[in-house]
Amino acid sequence: MRRAVRVVALLNLLYFSVEFTVALMIGSVSLFADSIDFLEDTSINALILLALAWSAPRRAVVGKLLAFLILIPGIAALWTAWQKFALPIPPAPLPLSVTGLGALLVNFACAVLLVRVRHHGGSLGLAAFLSARNDVLANAAIILAGLATSATRSAWPDLIVGLGIAIMNAGAAGEVYKAAGKETDARA
Repeated sequence: MRRAVRVVALLNLLYFSVEFTVALMIGSVSLFADSIDFLEDTSINALILLALAWSAPRRAVVGKLLAFLILIPGIAALWTAWQKFALPIPPAPLPLSVTGLGALLVNFACAVLLVRVRHHGGSLGLAAFLSARNDVLANAAIILAGLATSATRSAWPDLIVGLGIAIMNAGAAGEVYKAAGKETDARA
């Protein structure tokens, strides 16, 4: 599990810089939210690497912390969307879709690495896998938002996907928090 988590953390950190740069250049809410998600996934996987050596009760506490970290990209997406409502300029569709495709490939590779270890380490393994799985879905939606933006020249597809990423992260945070709570209850 350690090797998979280490590789996933590195891939997330590298693609964060790519996606964040493009998001700022084209003014995309969905890419901004997803880039912050890459940074959050880097943090999650780094914490998981540290916590794997800890006792089960301490790992459960880290699992609860990870649930809150998963919410950060959603909060960033909400803030960016709020700003975009004031000035609804659509992002450039081609860079949006191409960057989303790159993110999809990176996250798909991460999900494949983590699917085999998602039941190891309790809520920690689950947090890592759910983050990667949700990111694949978000990236597919970003690609579609780029296509829809190209067809409509509207900021709405990007805004809708950005808000969808926020909602999906909130659901994953709830799942991880519940799993960590069950680990805590099992130890009591």
